[in-house]
Amino acid sequence: MMLAVTILGSGSAGNCALVETLSCRLLVDGGLSARQICSRLEAASVQPSAIDAILVTHEHIDHAAGLDVFCRKFQTPVYCNALTAEAIRRSGRDDCRNEFRLFLTGTEFVVGDITVQTFSVPHDAADPIGFVLHHGRASLGFCTDLGFATKLVHERLRNAATVVIETNHDEKLLQEDSRRPWPVKQRIMSRHGHLSNAAAAEVLASLTGHGLRRAILGHLSRDCNTPDLALGAVRSRLGADGVTGGDVEVFCASQREISARFSVSPPDLLPS
Repeated sequence: MMLAVTILGSGSAGNCALVETLSCRLLVDGGLSARQICSRLEAASVQPSAIDAILVTHEHIDHAAGLDVFCRKFQTPVYCNALTAEAIRRSGRDDCRNEFRLFLTGTEFVVGDITVQTFSVPHDAADPIGFVLHHGRASLGFCTDLGFATKLVHERLRNAATVVIETNHDEKLLQEDSRRPWPVKQRIMSRHGHLSNAAAAEVLASLTGHGLRRAILGHLSRDCNTPDLALGAVRSRLGADGVTGGDVEVFCASQREISARFSVSPPDLLPS
């Protein structure tokens, strides 16, 4: 069995990822324009019409901007919770409303041969969630847009072999940014804002020794972060625990281009 993920784009301007098995293709979020989603899917050798469903973490435009046009063209069902669906409807991006498949936060459901586990995360949206996608023994975690990692977040991600996690900002760059007013900085740094490089590094460090074999860093701020800073913070923190690149691979997703296609293998659990 095979489970794979390709990040089509991730950052302040839009987020979208492709998840594949041999018989099922999902998107996690649709925050790029429909044209960009189609173009990047084709770059990944996937036809847009072959997408079986879109899973939505929350309603913010950088995660939902392309839903209406994409769904109208391809009749793709959208899976989200009721509060997220209502928030999308209120925003006017509701042309896919007849394609909503609603679930309760915290429940599991199946799309094709992928089991989707949902869990709540703290963020300033209607009912934001993370996902762990299971196919056979392989598990893939998505956890972006959260102010801090709760105990539930740690529990859900614990046995995922690959985790997509946000490293939104470098704390020093954010504090020194002259373009953002102080209330915006406070929101970003709050418990319902976004993870910093250092905070994400701590989450990943807590997951080593369980199932983690790969971390994909995403949702980087275009003004208050760089790939080098995000990668450096995570690798330094893991290295402090003796975790090397041979133990956990660390990659940084890009806003402008698709990532490699990462295969998610069943984790070889380490002794407790």
